[in-house]
Amino acid sequence: MDALLIAGLLIVLFAVFTVLRSVRIVPQARARNVERLGRYHTTLKPGLNFVIPYIDRVYPVIDLREQVVSFRPQPVITEDNLVVEIDTVLYFQVTDPRAAAYEIANYIQAVEQLTVTTLRNVVGSLDLEMTLTSRDTINSQLRGVLDEATGKWGIRVNRVEIKAIDPPKSIKEAMEKQMRAERDKRAAILTAEGQRQSQILTAEGDKQSAILRAEGDRSAAILKAQGQSQAIDEVFQAVHRNDPDPKLLAYQYLQVLPELAKGEGNTFWVIPSEVTSALQGVSKAFTESLPRSSATREVTAVDEAAARNAAARETAQAERAAAEAVADAAEADPGPRQIGPGVPPMPDPLSSVERDRAERS
Repeated sequence: MDALLIAGLLIVLFAVFTVLRSVRIVPQARARNVERLGRYHTTLKPGLNFVIPYIDRVYPVIDLREQVVSFRPQPVITEDNLVVEIDTVLYFQVTDPRAAAYEIANYIQAVEQLTVTTLRNVVGSLDLEMTLTSRDTINSQLRGVLDEATGKWGIRVNRVEIKAIDPPKSIKEAMEKQMRAERDKRAAILTAEGQRQSQILTAEGDKQSAILRAEGDRSAAILKAQGQSQAIDEVFQAVHRNDPDPKLLAYQYLQVLPELAKGEGNTFWVIPSEVTSALQGVSKAFTESLPRSSATREVTAVDEAAARNAAARETAQAERAAAEAVADAAEADPGPRQIGPGVPPMPDPLSSVERDRAERS
């Protein structure tokens, strides 16, 4: 009984194990290849699948999702013989589980090696500057070559991206110096441009200021000239309206004469001939009787006496002014007044006045 019980338990266990071996559950976006008696039979789809135990062999799961593989940096020589290390990232997807399992032994390794060789071919035809600035071109060329080569492996390459390009250390330092020099050049250009604009604006401002200042000076000069012209015209008209005689002009000469000798450095001064004539005219005017006008004839006897007294006082004042002027001139320059070389000294006006007074008396 014990032996039969043990045998029954073994049979039950074997049956359960056989049932379990015949059932295969495949997750979503996965696939499993099945070989029957050593030959490819089918590919299990996602969900519940049944196989013949001990006859069908089920291979490991193949992921049908898009996969990302980052390869380690690879040294690549550019056209100008510089070694750069390029780090790439590959995006691919298994589209045919049977081809991925039977057309290539290890499709991950195959894709990596194919990426490296293709990358060296593409970058080998570019110099360093083109390599650094033509990533899109390199990516598109890599994708085209890889997609064509991996199509028969049941793999579709979606994208190939260059993650990093590392030139040698000396090249990095040279590039940094070049970039720094380029920035310094742009800064110097911008500074010079700003200074040029500033100088232009300053010059424009100075120009406008000078123009406005010149216009103001011109207007002021014109107004001043117009004012002087009007003043001269008014004086000229006033002189002509009052009709001055030479005696008044001679008296004005006598008033100005003391001013000529007031300068501290006046050791020699020239008396114009008009001054002598003026002195003679004044002395003659004071010694001769003035003609009576029509208005004077109508003055009464009292007015005539007052007028004579006023004339006598004015004559005395004029004589004193003439004597003071001559005395001041004599103190400023003692001796005979020499008008110029070869010209005889001018006669003393006071002597002429005294002589005329003696003749009149």
